Amino acid sequence: MIENTQYFVGWGTLALINAGIAQGKNRSGLAWFFISLFLGPVATFILVAFFPKI
Repeated sequence: MIENTQYFVGWGTLALINAGIAQGKNRSGLAWFFISLFLGPVATFILVAFFPKI
């Protein structure tokens, strides 16, 4: 049971980090938070690789 909780905490933390990255690139943090809940590390890669900082 503890392993499952740690997995969800880590996934949620990654979603918050992605929201911060998105806001730093003038994107919607809330939208990227929800996208990150589904895509996780793939969303991080998309944000970093395909969206330049404006």
